[in-house]
Amino acid sequence: MTRLPAVFPLLLIFSCSTGPKADLVVYGRVWTGDGARPWAAAVATRGDIILAVGDSVELNSFVGGSTRQIAAPGGFVTPGFMDDHVHLFGGGFQLASVDLRDADSPGEFTRRLKAFAATQRPGDWILGGDWDHEKWPGAPLPDRAWIDSVTPNNPVFVSRLDGHMALANSAALAAAGLTRAAKDIPGGTVLRRRDRELTGLFKDEAMNPVFAVVPTPSPSQLDSSLVRVMRHAASLGVTGVSSVSTGWNEIAALRRARERGALTLRVSNYIPLSAWRSMADSLRASGPGDDWIRTAGVKGFVDGSLGSTTALMFQPYLDEPGTRGLFVTPEDSLRRWIGAADSAGLQVVVHAIGDRANAVLLDIFDSVAKAHGPRDRRFRIEHAQHIRAADIPRFAALGVIPSMQPYHAADDGRWAAKRIRPELIRTTYAFRSLLDAGAKLTFGSDWTVAPLDPRVGLEAAVTRQTLDGRNPEGWVPEEKITLEEALRAYTSSNAYAVFAELGRGILKPGYRADLVVFDRDLSKLAPGRLHEAVVKATVAGGKVVFPP
Repeated sequence: MTRLPAVFPLLLIFSCSTGPKADLVVYGRVWTGDGARPWAAAVATRGDIILAVGDSVELNSFVGGSTRQIAAPGGFVTPGFMDDHVHLFGGGFQLASVDLRDADSPGEFTRRLKAFAATQRPGDWILGGDWDHEKWPGAPLPDRAWIDSVTPNNPVFVSRLDGHMALANSAALAAAGLTRAAKDIPGGTVLRRRDRELTGLFKDEAMNPVFAVVPTPSPSQLDSSLVRVMRHAASLGVTGVSSVSTGWNEIAALRRARERGALTLRVSNYIPLSAWRSMADSLRASGPGDDWIRTAGVKGFVDGSLGSTTALMFQPYLDEPGTRGLFVTPEDSLRRWIGAADSAGLQVVVHAIGDRANAVLLDIFDSVAKAHGPRDRRFRIEHAQHIRAADIPRFAALGVIPSMQPYHAADDGRWAAKRIRPELIRTTYAFRSLLDAGAKLTFGSDWTVAPLDPRVGLEAAVTRQTLDGRNPEGWVPEEKITLEEALRAYTSSNAYAVFAELGRGILKPGYRADLVVFDRDLSKLAPGRLHEAVVKATVAGGKVVFPP
């Protein structure tokens, strides 16, 4: 009996004239992500499954009377993008809130809050915002005095774009019962004026007393947030995400959407590490979930962020020599919770940005794995931004996934040199070094900290250009990677990071029918122009979810 080549059996089985017809056939230059057949010209799907990948002639037999066809001459087709780190429902609420991300001065910051407050009902909280003081001349930190007079009827608690610092107005402080007598909080910082009055700024754990009095979203508000998220994600070609620090009420909203047949985004959920017992109970009772809603992981924090000078460093900050950052979670709690979560069979992902934070976390992961014995853990370090050279090979050696967000490099590269030393800059956002050392690099956005758009992430990874245009050849250019490597970090490697690599992230017969169609060929665009490509169609679960 003649043995057929391994890449052809499914194609030949389905290609007979009496075989199943496709629901959808997409034509264009197809990057499959499949090492056995990386390029093709067409993809056929039926239901949630890819039937065949090949050239247009091979796939003609799948076209029937009810087959939808999408042609993208000169375009580009990829597997659906996955995002390794999003704040899913917070993103949905931010889409309906004040946008402070590109406010380029204190005056503009104040003006936008005034205009937005005028649209709100008295008593409604104003949240989100995502301001960036590094864009303001002299980079002054905001003060509640800037906004009290323009927000007299609404409590305000707007976050810096990294989520590790937020500004409260006087109404929010009053709601939280905070006065100049407020005590400092371990794992955070309360910022004060010279007379000890509160500026309204809080960092990391010190934000919790204000968040504690913010009204809990209702189920209908969560449902509306999710609708906005799914619409936004589909417009950008995003078909799957890791949702970090998710609440059980948010997971309930995902399940409601699925019951309605409205879920168009695959979501892997990670609740707070401190609540590992509830996730362990869920895993025992219901299993890890499926390709649409996976619920089997926890997410913790070692430190804060570089922008808020709370990332945990070995050396003092150059511009704030009195600090080396902080432990957001005490080290002994980290060790205890990570060990317990691992014993319960949960996937553990932990935020670490500073070089000391990454070193400490690698040590903890190593000791937990040795204590508990071999298991397919897929520990992840979220962000992994500033790493000592000696720690780079430890990721692959320990099987730890660097879960990174390349747009942060384009952003932080504008000002990081004023905070950290040149030797650490050289191993900052070390995409190339981590790949060369054998690590399974994954990419995402940290939305809303950065835009959800994968195009700007791809561009940041392959060019390393900064947002201010001052590094045309790239910031730390030796850490650039290729377009295919970046695409893989957004697709098949992300599937691996959520235990889905056997069915997602590659355009291959038998895999899930998630794909994106661009209007132009990404591989032929100048690297600095990747953001110009337009998403023509997004397919999730075999359904065209964009355009709606």
